[in-house]
Amino acid sequence: MTAMSNTHGGAEDGLGALPDLSTVWVRVFLEVARHGSFTVAARNLGWTQSAVSRQISALESALGGGPLFDRLPRGVRLTEAGRTFVAHAEAVAGSLHAAVRDLAALREVAGGRVRFGAFSTADAALVPWALAAFRARYPEVRTSREEGLTPRLLERLSAGRLDLAVVSTTQGAPMEAYTLHHLLDEPLYVAVPAGHPLTGEPGPVRLSRLADADWVSGSARPEGTLLDAALRQGFRPRVAHVVADWTAKQGYVAAGLGVALVPALAVASVRPDVALLPVHPEDVPCRAVYAATVRGWSLSPAVRAFLGVLREAAVSVTGAGSR
Repeated sequence: MTAMSNTHGGAEDGLGALPDLSTVWVRVFLEVARHGSFTVAARNLGWTQSAVSRQISALESALGGGPLFDRLPRGVRLTEAGRTFVAHAEAVAGSLHAAVRDLAALREVAGGRVRFGAFSTADAALVPWALAAFRARYPEVRTSREEGLTPRLLERLSAGRLDLAVVSTTQGAPMEAYTLHHLLDEPLYVAVPAGHPLTGEPGPVRLSRLADADWVSGSARPEGTLLDAALRQGFRPRVAHVVADWTAKQGYVAAGLGVALVPALAVASVRPDVALLPVHPEDVPCRAVYAATVRGWSLSPAVRAFLGVLREAAVSVTGAGSR
């Protein structure tokens, strides 16, 4: 028997102890009130009349012992207490019906919400494609998006502020607490001004060829950024300009103020006066992009559906499938 328990009430909040009321009692009460008869209520519920009578007596006892119905020779009649209780019982029943509808909508991905975050270059192509497809397929699901660096997105995920985060492992954040759903592996390019001497050379460029270049980066320190690769190649890149926005970085590169590493997800938005040089894979391995969820936490049907659409978008945007 399901109970509506008062877990927050009590003498300390001034309400006193509230009774635990069975939802079955409420259902039986409303059925009797609607028909004015234990017999009709029992027939509609598929119960015996004595079972209905016992349920009503139990409810009356839980509410303080006063009668909710006058027992008449022919049927029953609501007392004043019964008439007062009707509105509350109908509200409870309405809330339960609404809960059932909402849960059914969640199962069918016809409702609910998806709160997700993504790092900036994922927002250039992957996320817009996924979000457009998801909204077309599941228009009743509410979506909200945040942009941020991987460590911050993972903090928001752990705090329950996000349901899913599109992240990369290049920023050194600890990943043990998360389930990583692989989306794609993206190669990296070096953005140089159009006409740069290296643009005429065949094949991928070795990163060491740019050891003396000025760099445009989102951080003054290469650690935890794409420029970590330069440290692994034995040189510390000289960051001449700290620029966070990818469009602004291109402007600096086009003006000859430096070069920058560009992930494949941002390639589609590169301006024509900037040339992209593929980096030798031994110098800069492909960057893995994941959808992260908290390990051990259940995913709602809507979040699972969004994860599936993200995987589809990864194939559409880069031609790379998930592992």
